[in-house]
Amino acid sequence: MTQREWEALCDGCARCCLLKLEDAETGKLHLTRLSCALLDQQRCRCSDYPNRFKRMKDCVAVTPEKITQLEWMPESCAYRILANGGDLAWWHPLISGRADSVHEAGISVRGWTKSEKGVSEDDMERYIIRSYPKAK
Repeated sequence: MTQREWEALCDGCARCCLLKLEDAETGKLHLTRLSCALLDQQRCRCSDYPNRFKRMKDCVAVTPEKITQLEWMPESCAYRILANGGDLAWWHPLISGRADSVHEAGISVRGWTKSEKGVSEDDMERYIIRSYPKAK
Protein backbone atom coordinates (compact mmCIF):
# COMPACT_ATOMS: atom_id res chain seq x y z
CA MET A 1 0.00 0.00 0.00
CA THR A 2 1.39 3.41 -0.94
CA GLN A 3 1.50 6.33 1.49
CA ARG A 4 -1.28 8.02 -0.49
CA GLU A 5 -3.49 4.90 -0.30
CA TRP A 6 -2.81 4.61 3.44
CA GLU A 7 -3.75 8.26 3.99
CA ALA A 8 -6.97 7.75 2.00
CA LEU A 9 -8.11 5.23 4.62
CA CYS A 10 -8.60 8.03 7.14
CA ASP A 11 -12.35 8.42 7.60
CA GLY A 12 -12.12 11.94 9.06
CA CYS A 13 -13.53 11.06 12.47
CA ALA A 14 -10.65 12.93 14.22
CA ARG A 15 -10.79 10.63 17.23
CA CYS A 16 -7.02 10.24 16.99
CA CYS A 17 -6.80 14.01 17.52
CA LEU A 18 -8.21 13.76 21.04
CA LEU A 19 -5.67 14.43 23.78
CA LYS A 20 -4.36 11.51 25.75
CA LEU A 21 -3.00 11.94 29.27
CA GLU A 22 -0.57 9.44 30.73
CA ASP A 23 -0.41 8.95 34.47
CA ALA A 24 3.29 9.22 35.32
CA GLU A 25 2.95 6.91 38.33
CA THR A 26 0.82 4.11 36.89
CA GLY A 27 1.48 4.44 33.16
CA LYS A 28 -2.29 4.36 32.62
CA LEU A 29 -3.49 6.25 29.54
CA HIS A 30 -6.57 8.49 29.72
CA LEU A 31 -8.47 9.69 26.66
CA THR A 32 -10.05 13.14 26.92
CA ARG A 33 -12.65 15.05 24.95
CA LEU A 34 -10.08 17.80 24.46
CA SER A 35 -8.91 18.09 20.88
CA CYS A 36 -5.52 19.05 19.58
CA ALA A 37 -5.10 22.79 19.11
CA LEU A 38 -4.59 22.19 15.38
CA LEU A 39 -7.90 20.36 14.86
CA ASP A 40 -10.50 22.17 12.78
CA GLN A 41 -13.43 21.01 14.91
CA GLN A 42 -16.04 21.52 12.19
CA ARG A 43 -14.18 19.75 9.39
CA CYS A 44 -12.53 17.19 11.73
CA ARG A 45 -9.24 17.68 9.91
CA CYS A 46 -5.87 19.00 10.96
CA SER A 47 -5.52 22.69 10.14
CA ASP A 48 -1.77 22.26 9.48
CA TYR A 49 -1.35 18.61 8.50
CA PRO A 50 2.02 19.00 6.70
CA ASN A 51 3.61 20.64 9.78
CA ARG A 52 1.76 18.82 12.57
CA PHE A 53 4.80 16.99 13.94
CA LYS A 54 6.85 20.20 14.12
CA ARG A 55 4.06 22.14 15.82
CA MET A 56 2.66 19.47 18.15
CA LYS A 57 5.29 17.43 20.00
CA ASP A 58 2.72 14.80 21.06
CA CYS A 59 1.26 14.17 17.60
CA VAL A 60 1.43 10.45 16.84
CA ALA A 61 2.08 9.17 13.34
CA VAL A 62 -0.45 6.45 12.57
CA THR A 63 1.47 4.00 10.43
CA PRO A 64 0.85 0.42 9.31
CA GLU A 65 3.65 -0.65 11.65
CA LYS A 66 2.20 1.15 14.69
CA ILE A 67 -1.55 0.70 14.28
CA THR A 68 -1.81 -2.54 16.24
CA GLN A 69 0.11 -0.98 19.15
CA LEU A 70 -2.17 2.06 19.48
CA GLU A 71 -4.79 0.59 21.81
CA TRP A 72 -6.49 3.98 22.18
CA MET A 73 -7.47 4.04 18.51
CA PRO A 74 -11.22 3.54 18.28
CA GLU A 75 -12.70 0.22 17.18
CA SER A 76 -14.29 2.12 14.27
CA CYS A 77 -10.92 3.29 12.88
CA ALA A 78 -10.38 2.07 9.31
CA TYR A 79 -6.68 1.57 9.94
CA ARG A 80 -7.42 -0.67 12.90
CA ILE A 81 -10.26 -2.53 11.15
CA LEU A 82 -8.13 -3.39 8.12
CA ALA A 83 -5.15 -4.37 10.28
CA ASN A 84 -7.46 -6.84 12.02
CA GLY A 85 -8.78 -8.23 8.73
CA GLY A 86 -12.18 -6.52 8.82
CA ASP A 87 -14.21 -4.56 6.28
CA LEU A 88 -14.92 -0.84 6.21
CA ALA A 89 -18.28 0.29 7.60
CA TRP A 90 -21.08 1.64 5.39
CA TRP A 91 -20.43 5.19 6.60
CA HIS A 92 -16.73 5.20 5.65
CA PRO A 93 -16.23 7.81 2.89
CA LEU A 94 -14.52 5.24 0.63
CA ILE A 95 -17.70 3.12 0.80
CA SER A 96 -20.39 5.82 0.94
CA GLY A 97 -18.67 8.13 -1.53
CA ARG A 98 -19.38 11.09 0.75
CA ALA A 99 -17.05 12.74 3.30
CA ASP A 100 -19.99 13.73 5.54
CA SER A 101 -21.25 10.18 6.08
CA VAL A 102 -18.83 9.72 9.01
CA HIS A 103 -20.38 12.76 10.72
CA GLU A 104 -23.95 11.78 9.87
CA ALA A 105 -23.36 8.35 11.41
CA GLY A 106 -22.18 9.99 14.65
CA ILE A 107 -18.71 8.49 14.42
CA SER A 108 -16.72 11.72 14.32
CA VAL A 109 -15.87 14.10 17.15
CA ARG A 110 -17.73 16.94 15.45
CA GLY A 111 -19.80 18.87 17.95
CA TRP A 112 -18.53 17.38 21.21
CA THR A 113 -14.88 18.29 21.58
CA LYS A 114 -13.30 21.25 23.27
CA SER A 115 -9.99 22.58 22.02
CA GLU A 116 -7.03 22.25 24.33
CA LYS A 117 -6.38 25.96 23.67
CA GLY A 118 -6.90 27.87 26.89
CA VAL A 119 -7.30 24.77 29.09
CA SER A 120 -4.69 24.65 31.84
CA GLU A 121 -2.81 21.40 32.45
CA ASP A 122 -4.33 21.32 35.93
CA ASP A 123 -7.85 21.24 34.44
CA MET A 124 -7.27 18.63 31.72
CA GLU A 125 -8.21 15.72 33.99
CA ARG A 126 -11.76 17.10 34.12
CA TYR A 127 -12.18 16.10 30.46
CA ILE A 128 -11.25 12.40 30.74
CA ILE A 129 -13.79 10.18 28.97
CA ARG A 130 -12.04 6.79 29.00
CA SER A 131 -9.05 5.10 30.59
CA TYR A 132 -6.84 2.34 29.22
CA PRO A 133 -4.44 -0.07 30.89
CA LYS A 134 -0.80 0.83 31.27
CA ALA A 135 0.68 2.24 28.08
CA LYS A 136 3.08 -0.06 26.23
